[in-house]
Amino acid sequence: MYNAGKIITGIVIFVAIFTLPLWWQLGRAAKVPQPELPKKEKQCVLDTEYMRTSHMQLLNEWRNSVVRDGNRLFLGQNGKMFNMSLTNECFRCHQSKKKFCDQCHNYLAVSPYCWECHLTPEQVKESK
Repeated sequence: MYNAGKIITGIVIFVAIFTLPLWWQLGRAAKVPQPELPKKEKQCVLDTEYMRTSHMQLLNEWRNSVVRDGNRLFLGQNGKMFNMSLTNECFRCHQSKKKFCDQCHNYLAVSPYCWECHLTPEQVKESK
C-alpha cells in the first residue's frame, strides 16, 4: 500500500469529524423540564405517575370511546366521574399548552397530533 499513511489519516479525520457532536455534548445534559403545575389542588383523573408515562394512551382510549362508542364519561381513581375531553377536562387545570405540555414534549422531541383538532387554552381565550 503506497498511500497507507494518507488513508489512515483520512479515516482518523473522518471519524473525528463524524463523532464531533458526541464529543461536543459530552458531560452536558439537557435541562430537565419543569412544567407549570395547576395552582388549584384538584384531583387529576389518574395518579401523577401514570399520567406522566401514559397520558397519550389514556387520551387515545378516550378518543376511541367518545368517537366510536359515544361514551363521554370516565370513572376516575377516586370514584369521581370526568368528562372525556382534552379541551374541557384536562385544560381546566392545565391552562397553558406552552407552560405545561410543550415543556416535556420539546424535551423529548415528540410532536403529538392533538393540536390538529383541539384548540389550545390560549386559542380558546383568543376566540372569546
